Amino acid sequence: ADFRINEVDADKLLAFIEEMEFNTLRRRAVSAFGGGESAPAPGEASPAGAVDRSDYETVFEAARLKEIVAEARARGVVAFDTETNSLRPVSAKLVGFCLSWAPGAACYVPLAHGDGGLDLDDEDASKQMGEEEALDILKPLLEDPSVLKVAQNAKFDMGLLLRRGVRVSPVDDTMLISYALDCGVHGHGMDELSELHLGHAPIPFSEIAGTGKKQKTFDQIPIKDAAKYAAEDADVTLRLHHILKPRLSREGLRTVYETLERPLAPIIAHMEMAGVKVDAGVLRRLSGEFAQKMAGLEAQAYEEAGREFNLGSPKQISEILFGELGLPGGKKTAKGAWSTKADILEQLSAEGHALPRTILDWRGLSKLKSTYTDALVEDVSAETGRVHTSYSLAATTTGRLSSNDPNLQNIPIRTEDGRRIRTAFIAEEGNVLISADYSQIELRILAHVAEIGPMREAFENDLDIHAMTASEMFGTPIEGMDPMVRRQAKAINFGIIYGISAFGLANNLGIPRGEAQDYIEAYFEKFPGIRRYMDETKAFAREKGFVETVFGRRTHTPNINAKNQAERGYAERQAINAPIQGAAADIIRRAMIRMPNALADAELSARMLLQVHDELIFECPAEEAEETCALVSEVMSGASLPAVEIAVPLKVEAAAGANWDEAH
Repeated sequence: ADFRINEVDADKLLAFIEEMEFNTLRRRAVSAFGGGESAPAPGEASPAGAVDRSDYETVFEAARLKEIVAEARARGVVAFDTETNSLRPVSAKLVGFCLSWAPGAACYVPLAHGDGGLDLDDEDASKQMGEEEALDILKPLLEDPSVLKVAQNAKFDMGLLLRRGVRVSPVDDTMLISYALDCGVHGHGMDELSELHLGHAPIPFSEIAGTGKKQKTFDQIPIKDAAKYAAEDADVTLRLHHILKPRLSREGLRTVYETLERPLAPIIAHMEMAGVKVDAGVLRRLSGEFAQKMAGLEAQAYEEAGREFNLGSPKQISEILFGELGLPGGKKTAKGAWSTKADILEQLSAEGHALPRTILDWRGLSKLKSTYTDALVEDVSAETGRVHTSYSLAATTTGRLSSNDPNLQNIPIRTEDGRRIRTAFIAEEGNVLISADYSQIELRILAHVAEIGPMREAFENDLDIHAMTASEMFGTPIEGMDPMVRRQAKAINFGIIYGISAFGLANNLGIPRGEAQDYIEAYFEKFPGIRRYMDETKAFAREKGFVETVFGRRTHTPNINAKNQAERGYAERQAINAPIQGAAADIIRRAMIRMPNALADAELSARMLLQVHDELIFECPAEEAEETCALVSEVMSGASLPAVEIAVPLKVEAAAGANWDEAH
């Protein structure tokens, strides 16, 4: 009797689900138990009926495509998506495209199926329009300023079409709308958004293409299968737009989307298409040098361990360090093995043990070699001779961009070997690279939001902020200050931004935890505004469930009231950091958005190539370098205005050079 399934109280269940805002569960509950079907979930519009793939059409005739284009133009809004054989827009083939002009009304236009080497249905393949003919019909619609184009991750499609002479505008991006609304709550991929907001699971790509090494590219997929998959993408995107776009105004986030998200997508598309030139010869030479250094470190490690072992094997390293050598301070993983993470090895190295330092040095070189000097050579485009990274606009919780395929944001610059990799990034003949970098922007924002008088004064007078902090905390004169004292102050300054604990600071500085705690307490005593900022920010997050930057960007903190201390502590650190790091991200976004027009107005031919956190990289003719540096600095230093006047100056350091390292 205890295990019998009792009748569900549908009204009680739905009331609880609505209170918790479990929108996807709500639809499943309604489907299973009835009740509440007539009303949409809180904050949502009705998704205009269930998705029916049988209504989609495949368009082979130019006349029919013209009719659809006319219908879309009459409606003023059209969702679109491109299908390709690659995720690299700079080299991808346009296999087809899809359009949706009303919920449930969608089509797929195949262009290049069968080109991928698979013997497709000859009848379907032979009906396909050519790319040029189809784009001639489509281009006026995509460039029509009176028709809103809607896409999911529009940056990819804009870049792909830019290579074909099509400048898509204006565009709404459902991924970025979701990012502005629900950053930190869930992901922003189309499938996840569809299930969450529409209660509909789109066709997985693996269902039509397979998985693993045998996975087909889109041009190898039969048209009848590709059509349903592709047209559904456009249909779902349009339905999501109907639901998500109205929320921007209701929730006070329209300005965030319109000023920080929407205008950045075309800028990034142009940057990705531009790419950056890489000297493969320099990379190959560095690879050879790193290999030699690694061999030397291996020999050194064998001598320090007393035997040979695999430096790439955590298991063998742990056996030697904690088993054979009996070093203290080891920690076991959940599976019972000794951890050999970098922080463990750093601690052992700081205690004077030689082998952990050798292993860390070997790992650093191995990472540089495999990730950069070897891999970047393979990433050079055969078409352009340049490397084209891809930026993710909605991957972080703070508004920062992330770079991948290849990741150009994680090249280490604190080591000599890491900086040498930057020498391989070069300008075309007759040009130079310009690096423009915000100086300590996050500390400047901290001084602004926490109203820290001594910090503000130091920045206004262009003083060494870390030396000033050390002087305030330890009563040490700035003149003739011990570099170690400044280093301690620097570690505290940046650690505070990321919510560092006494344990973390002790590890960073190699000092006892009690001493680190004393440093933190002394810091808060000297700068009480920081403690006040932290306490107020955490209280705001607990009440609202999110924190905001000075520009209104929200980062949700769903675990801020969690019972689990680790989850709650992480959410608190995120709440403290997000308004600072997020504001820095917002400022550089604003600068990037303004830059193309500023350069054009000044009749300068510089191109923006890369964004690396607080740094922008440009390429320009050598004779324009000085003027370009001045303009770029001006735009970046004033990027917060007129929305927000930061209480301290935003300092920008810009310089030109033949390669990235020289410019930086």
